[in-house]
Amino acid sequence: MIGREKLSGESPVPPEPPPPRRRWAQIAGIVLTLAMVVGVGFQLFGQGWGNFARSVPSDPWFYLAFVALYFALPLGDYVIFRRLWDIPLEGLGALIKKRIANEVLFGYSGEAYFYAWAKDRARNVAAPFGAVKDVSILSALAGNAVTLALIGLSLPFAAHLGAAQAQGLGLSALFVVAISVPFLLFRRRVFSLPGAELRYVFWVHIARLVASTVLLALVWALALPQVPLGAWLLLSAVRMIVGRLPFVPNKDLLFANFVGLLGAGQGLPMPVALIAGLTLVVHVLLLGAFPLAALFRSRR
Repeated sequence: MIGREKLSGESPVPPEPPPPRRRWAQIAGIVLTLAMVVGVGFQLFGQGWGNFARSVPSDPWFYLAFVALYFALPLGDYVIFRRLWDIPLEGLGALIKKRIANEVLFGYSGEAYFYAWAKDRARNVAAPFGAVKDVSILSALAGNAVTLALIGLSLPFAAHLGAAQAQGLGLSALFVVAISVPFLLFRRRVFSLPGAELRYVFWVHIARLVASTVLLALVWALALPQVPLGAWLLLSAVRMIVGRLPFVPNKDLLFANFVGLLGAGQGLPMPVALIAGLTLVVHVLLLGAFPLAALFRSRR
């Protein structure tokens, strides 16, 4: 079956250098990791640490919901690739780095990093690309489906928007549909995984997106409970649309700026910017923890 290679977290013969054809994959992974560190540090400290620290809430439920929100994406991907490749727990770290790269660099740089990680460990060179490609496309299609559902649910609250903003939301919905149609029409040429695996991957993405949407609304509500749920629902739809934009670094900060223009008088930018800042803090902590963990393992 395509993509069922078992990945090993350890090299069979550690002292030997990697084969020349795979050395570029390790170099690419190192370069992207360094770029992630630089990008996260610039974005975090460029926003002003003092303002960020003063806006952090004290409710412990807020932090529990935020941790679940942060790890929903890499855990969902881990469930998928655990089935496709039987990846070890080490793969979860690579998937976390994949998320960081996509958010602080540009869209699909995380897929490039994870492909390099997988190619360095998979026996078949072609299979990792096909599986990573299929999972990425299905993630986009599942995201489009959830986005359309959120837009439909938020229509009763769209009356609070201006005419231009409501029109923009409608055009965004049409855009989401338009970019999904070609993949559905030519799915037999686009996808390489078997049908059963494609269905499994799609529904895992749907479950992860629904959970992430609920957790995001919960985090926002805990940070600013006086705002009605309908407003958060509408913002969730907008956030999903922003998340569909390719080649855009740090979509959370872009979304925070958009909310600042949309609802500055209602206090909406505060929790949105807070989540963006906390996400960057976690990025920094994890990017620092990964090398320390690798150093600890090497000395055992």
